[in-house]
Amino acid sequence: MAASMSLGLGLVTTMVHASPRNSPPSEDAAWPVSETLSDKQQTIPLIAAAMASGDMPRLNASLERGLDAGLTVSEAKEVLVQLYAYSGFPRSLNALGELLKVVETRQARGIADSLGSEPSKAIPTGEALIEIGTANQTMISGAPVRNAVTEFAPVINQFLQAHLFGDIFERDNLDWQSRELATVGALAAMPGVEAQLRSHMAASRRVGLTASQLRELVQLLEDGGNPDAARRAREALDQSLVPASRP
Repeated sequence: MAASMSLGLGLVTTMVHASPRNSPPSEDAAWPVSETLSDKQQTIPLIAAAMASGDMPRLNASLERGLDAGLTVSEAKEVLVQLYAYSGFPRSLNALGELLKVVETRQARGIADSLGSEPSKAIPTGEALIEIGTANQTMISGAPVRNAVTEFAPVINQFLQAHLFGDIFERDNLDWQSRELATVGALAAMPGVEAQLRSHMAASRRVGLTASQLRELVQLLEDGGNPDAARRAREALDQSLVPASRP
């Protein structure tokens, strides 16, 4: 089921405008755009790739690097919580345990990491949750999600809309660019989910990440000792940048 969660993005390429907040966009709002990843952003795909592959020593080192670069404890926790939807509860729980160990070890060394903040608003429930989750899914996917898989098993799209794009993506203590960097890093580390990786490369562009930043992500995976993940990410990025053919 973890890999299936990312089916919610489909393979659409329509671009949309988006707000820098975790909420449906206004007509003319736009995400902040940069050609390079910040020091903090650079650490997120490395954390995600280590978590998804179950490489605890590399995860430990990546978490240390992330906290040194200004990632708050709340943001680090949120990355690892979100990724259960892509790599499963066992890896997420193990990774959160490793983060706890890192934070406690750093405290013992006299390092006071910023705790960050919890979500600033209550998550809606019931029909309101489905509505906001569907809006979030549509914004990130570029169009309403309808494909053979969601027609075959409609309940998976209900789970995507209510939980992944509702409960999780409405939590505003981690911005959507960071969430996509984490998702791409995790999927790149997992063989067999190339279609979802391509979709999330396209989604990354929709939330304001540039091709240059995503190429930087590929190089970070390569330099971080993840050549297979880097190759999959590079191929997915190249494919996502090819213009859609017209009938």
